[in-house]
Amino acid sequence: MGENIELVIITGMSGAGKTVAMQSFEDMGYYCVDNMPPNLLPTFWDLVRESGHFSKIALVMDLRMRDFFEQMKETILKVENSPHITTRILYLEATEKELVSRYKETRRSHPLATNGRTIDGIRKEKELLEDIKTRAQVVLDTTNLTPRQLREKLIESFKAKEKEMFRVEMVSFGFKYGLPIDADIVMDVRFLPNPHYIEELRPQTGLDKKVYDYVMQQPETEPFYKKFAELLDYSLPGYKREGKSNITIAIGCTGGKHRSVAIAERLGHKIEADGYLVNITHRDKDKTKESTVRS
Repeated sequence: MGENIELVIITGMSGAGKTVAMQSFEDMGYYCVDNMPPNLLPTFWDLVRESGHFSKIALVMDLRMRDFFEQMKETILKVENSPHITTRILYLEATEKELVSRYKETRRSHPLATNGRTIDGIRKEKELLEDIKTRAQVVLDTTNLTPRQLREKLIESFKAKEKEMFRVEMVSFGFKYGLPIDADIVMDVRFLPNPHYIEELRPQTGLDKKVYDYVMQQPETEPFYKKFAELLDYSLPGYKREGKSNITIAIGCTGGKHRSVAIAERLGHKIEADGYLVNITHRDKDKTKESTVRS
């Protein structure tokens, strides 16, 4: 495993917000696993090594599996000392009064409340987790935090590099197949000359050089491209400042096969060269009128 893996172990008191934390890490691009038994971790790491696809992982490990507590401490120690793994422990806690209140609201029983008293289970759990808390790099008291405030604190503490946190989805589409419902910015390029009316170019797409060159060589294209690129240069940093993790830019023409594909390709590669994470997709590139007829 040559590439370094960032591992966050989410642990702490039951009811302190580990579910909200896991959802927040998912939004930050981490691969998350909830309530993993410690004895399965070696097998999990073997799968991670073989796949090579995961660079950021968050694991929730807590006392729901009481029999695994000692293994959990041993596992955390081993992982911390593993090469190619940067480990951070996130420990969540809250006051006894708040935890009791949360359990009453949800009508759940505490995993360690063997005699039925929630407060006894909370105190026993706190004692068992004391060693792990001392090893944690980040300790958050969620007593007075709303789920949104907890999420904001986690992003502040674990925020990835700016390039990794903000992603641009560049999508080409055909208006006759409908607008992409998740688009943040929609640009209509149907005013550009249409390659569809050139017999040689009709079966090709904007990914083919002849179609791409035809679209870019039109006198209307270059002034439009420069103005739209300038607009994106100005607006994308604003979206990042507002905390958006991704933005979808949709470029549309009539069928989504020629003009929109070519423009989306050029803009997507330009934005990528500017340092953004970009994913380019062509929703309707291979659609035909016949393929959209419903039975």
